[in-house]
Amino acid sequence: MLAKIFFGSQEAIKENLSQRRSPYNGEVVSSAPICHEDDAQKALKIAKEASKHTARTTLSQRCEWLLDVAKRLKENQEDMAKTITDEVGKPISFARVEVDRCIETLRLSAETMRTMHGETINTDAMPSGKITTAFFKRVPVGVVVAITPFNFPLNLIAHKLAPALVAGNSVVLKPTPEAPLTAYKFAKLFIESNYAIKDALSLVYGDAEIGNAFITSDIPRVVSFTGSVPVGNIITKNAGIKKVSLELGGNAATYIDKSADLDLAANRCALGAFVNSGQVCISLQRIYVNADIYDEFAQKMADESRKLVVGSPYEDDTFLGPLIDEEAVNRAMNWVESAIAEGAKPLLPPKKDGKIFYPCVMADVRDDMAIVCEEVFAPIVSLVKVDNFDDALVRMNNSPYGLQFSVFTNDLSLTKRAINELEAGGVVINDMPTLRFDIQPYGGVKLSGVGREGPRFAIEEMTEIKSVVIC
Repeated sequence: MLAKIFFGSQEAIKENLSQRRSPYNGEVVSSAPICHEDDAQKALKIAKEASKHTARTTLSQRCEWLLDVAKRLKENQEDMAKTITDEVGKPISFARVEVDRCIETLRLSAETMRTMHGETINTDAMPSGKITTAFFKRVPVGVVVAITPFNFPLNLIAHKLAPALVAGNSVVLKPTPEAPLTAYKFAKLFIESNYAIKDALSLVYGDAEIGNAFITSDIPRVVSFTGSVPVGNIITKNAGIKKVSLELGGNAATYIDKSADLDLAANRCALGAFVNSGQVCISLQRIYVNADIYDEFAQKMADESRKLVVGSPYEDDTFLGPLIDEEAVNRAMNWVESAIAEGAKPLLPPKKDGKIFYPCVMADVRDDMAIVCEEVFAPIVSLVKVDNFDDALVRMNNSPYGLQFSVFTNDLSLTKRAINELEAGGVVINDMPTLRFDIQPYGGVKLSGVGREGPRFAIEEMTEIKSVVIC
């Protein structure tokens, strides 16, 4: 149960520990050292020194390192999946999927880096130029700080560590306090690999004090953060002159057109709204439905949502388990009760059992209700009746967030408009906005963040372009 920390390649044990209890049954499932600012500074100095030789290692070694970790993780898949379930309450079947995706992210990062390259430049293209041998190449930034959340405590670490390390950087990781053992076991695979680069990875636990020490330091060149908008604002203001990549909140929406396959739409919307108990940045929260098919779709949506199995995250058939903590449960209930008081109608009424909050489908929701204005991060979805796509477009875009949207339609002209006019980092046609492939560019606009993840795009964020001219 004990989660230790790593200062580079050296494992460290500290006396003061904090305990992590299961959000499902309250049992102690892991513990983590309580770290302080001096721990953060020590890790940063080790990373700075390590970056000098990390950058000089061969690409072959760095790729083999990631592939070896992927192999070792595959061998320990069930143990890692159970650790995820223990610490954050994710249903075991989805925890296994997260481990599989993590393995793919590691492999994709290695494959992507093998084929990334610079370009030659025609310096004599303009009259002021002359014939030279000129090109640019990508070089590592040096030190990357990675800060990750609880909802995907393994794969979101991989989306930062794998691109950063394979590009030749050193990394200091501050994982979520809710899943210390998941992060420790993953980091241990990197550090104990036969291909490991000495001191290229450090692991330090903590919250605001540790995060601020990392962000304000002059040592990191990149801060890669996934989390809330308020913390993203703090990072932006305090980071100084360094690259900042932020994957922040979302308020994902979809439009159901009268030409859509309503059975498909209801099925996929139920999955998109309630997977991981709605604790996903691109969890479907707002469903704008054409008035002509509103009642029919609402019934289908309610029916599909009732089919989802709710209960123990350790059962293979469980779809929806507990929320991360009691505060999340209370916040969800308050939002639903507020919406009902303002006139919304619960098709699946609010229900909780401990930290489990059952799927809740709200109808007759208005755009001014908090339940659709803010990111709820809970298994709650709202149905809003609209006249047509023009009406839905205005409402979907009228949000401070812009991570991913989707549209269900069989109208080609509407599809083209959705792609061009929806203000989001990603647009999905005929599936939930919660759809994400790890190979794709992933990130948002407006308050949903800056920068992109996905191996190729994260590597670009975590490297610099060096221009070379040989006269």
